[in-house]
Amino acid sequence: MQGTGMRITDIDVFQVSWAADDRPQQRSAFVRIHTDAGLSGIGEASPMQGGLASLSIIARDIAPGLIGKDPLDHAVLLDTAFHTFVKLGPEGALTGALAALDIALWDLKGKFLGQPIYKLLGGAWRTSLPFYASIGGNGMRSVDQVLRVVETRLKDNPAAVKIRFDNDRNRLDGDLPGDIAKAKAVRKLVGDGFPLAFDANNGYSTGGAIRVGRALEELGYWWFEEPVQHYHVKAMGEVARRLDITVSAGEQTYTLAGVADLIAAGVRMVQPDIVKMGGITGLVRCTALAQAHGAELVPHQTQPTIGHMASLHLSASQLHMTKPCELNDPSTRMHAVFDNPPPSRSTGCSTCRPGPASGSPSTKPNWRNAAYRSAERRVRRLDCAGIGARLFSCRRSHQFRRRPCQSKPGSFAPESAPRGEAPPRLSPASCSRIR
Repeated sequence: MQGTGMRITDIDVFQVSWAADDRPQQRSAFVRIHTDAGLSGIGEASPMQGGLASLSIIARDIAPGLIGKDPLDHAVLLDTAFHTFVKLGPEGALTGALAALDIALWDLKGKFLGQPIYKLLGGAWRTSLPFYASIGGNGMRSVDQVLRVVETRLKDNPAAVKIRFDNDRNRLDGDLPGDIAKAKAVRKLVGDGFPLAFDANNGYSTGGAIRVGRALEELGYWWFEEPVQHYHVKAMGEVARRLDITVSAGEQTYTLAGVADLIAAGVRMVQPDIVKMGGITGLVRCTALAQAHGAELVPHQTQPTIGHMASLHLSASQLHMTKPCELNDPSTRMHAVFDNPPPSRSTGCSTCRPGPASGSPSTKPNWRNAAYRSAERRVRRLDCAGIGARLFSCRRSHQFRRRPCQSKPGSFAPESAPRGEAPPRLSPASCSRIR
């Protein structure tokens, strides 16, 4: 068999700042893969601590072995890299690096074949993807403050609301009565029939989680996310088995075997993140695993740029999609990448329309105007080749050299682009709206 003839020629790793005073740990982490065919693909790594560890692993360890290889052999290339560098630790920075590379290689594959990712995954089961408002930081808010934030997000017409607590993981069961009071207040605000979820962010002991879970059952909450520490897999399963409410976990699970362990423990809804474990290839494998065991797969995704777009393609192609797609809190990094804005207001869904991926560029929206939080921005078009996104020139990129810094041998340091210089383009020039 012959390959495509296309070869990887270079790999860039870089961060993007979303505000002038962003520290390196607050930036987003990206990788761009170039080929001798003139095509490139973009991927995103987990942004924990700015994704610095993942970017360094790509630049120092993985990238040299990919130069000269056929980018369409992405599963072979990245499974090889995983087993080659597994002693770096199979969870965390290594899998974040592999996820970024995998998304970039899928993006490149889509551009090479002139097809959106969901087509390459077998097609879309749905062309309308409802979203839920994922609202963080509620552990430190008062009940009234929580209600005000929820009221604001309801203006975007979400299909559901998830309240996240983001408490200090060093202190379990910090305020069980207060957390339950907030859950009750939100239920009263939205009414009995509105779908709600509760994310404990690993904040409870087993007993504390069961107490809160019982209250959530009485309040009619849809699911209870990560009630105990993620590394206590048996405890997570115990909570899931003892409660009637759906208990979910998997945001901090980085391997397919880890997801299998959660399901075996009794967790019936798994939530792996596309920028943390294996990228698109990893999530496709998780989808098959969950389906084989009758578990729900509802991807976690709070990075609203390349990772968000990749996750939408996966959700469009997913057979049994039981919950809406996650949409994180508005921030300066929110949705700066989308090329195909809708012509009219959204009904709370992201949309994808099948069709060819050629034509002239669509009009680029100005996300910096007063409509920043309008519901129009809830519609995401997926009918471009590859991922179908770019970063606009108002953002600042921080390039990483793939050569050791003089000051610290063996390290890799960010190199800031001059102020005002356009950062890397993250989409093909030929991206059209399909009528």
